[in-house]
Amino acid sequence: MAGPREECRALAIALGLLTRIPVRVRGDISAATLGRSLHWYPAAGLAIGLLLMLLAALLPDVGLLAAAVIVAAWVAITGALHLDGLADCADAWVGGMGDRERTLAIMKDPACGPMGVTAIALALLLKVAALAALLAGPAAVAWWLVPLAARTLLPLAFIGLPYVRQGGMGDGLAANASKPGLALAAGLVLGILVLGLPVQLAALWLAVALAAFALWRHGVRRRLGGFTGDCAGALVELVEVALLVASAFFISGFAQ
Repeated sequence: MAGPREECRALAIALGLLTRIPVRVRGDISAATLGRSLHWYPAAGLAIGLLLMLLAALLPDVGLLAAAVIVAAWVAITGALHLDGLADCADAWVGGMGDRERTLAIMKDPACGPMGVTAIALALLLKVAALAALLAGPAAVAWWLVPLAARTLLPLAFIGLPYVRQGGMGDGLAANASKPGLALAAGLVLGILVLGLPVQLAALWLAVALAAFALWRHGVRRRLGGFTGDCAGALVELVEVALLVASAFFISGFAQ
């Protein structure tokens, strides 16, 4: 069982990978510590959400502009890591024309094609519009929990599907992950969502997130037989967009 020092190192690894929060991990990183970082991914999402909530509290009430600033900060805090994955997957899924090797080759290409640009534009547009509706909504919605919920699905991807890019960032993570740590993290996240959201909205989030994950899993399994880091980034973006849009529609119906 890992001690507090190794858990802190695992948390720092998760923050360093999923955010641009300045953290430093000293010394060599063992495979076990790297694997344990997986159950800290939701904590990285919570850190992102708390920073965004603080920014929202400091901003004046300027409607759509406030939503745009928050989304811009969202991108900055994550270093556009997941948007890059979404763009690569969009290019690869269209350009790959159903072929596994061609799809993997396109995802590895750093250039961003028209489908990738379109995917990024649509994701940001939907995020800004949905967030603007939530900020102006009649009921308080803990939208800042969205990054937490989305990153909670990443460990599920790693333990439920093979990682197909040998030598990639996620290679070997699942084999060294702490199953009790993953279960504890999932339970804590579920508790936070139940306490932080109205019951109906929490149920909606769970349904939307699981549906998005199931569709993503079906797509990557059918095309690649597993997933890559880019696919994981696309999953985060798709779930974030889906949760924000679903929440906005929920609030709209609640106000009527």
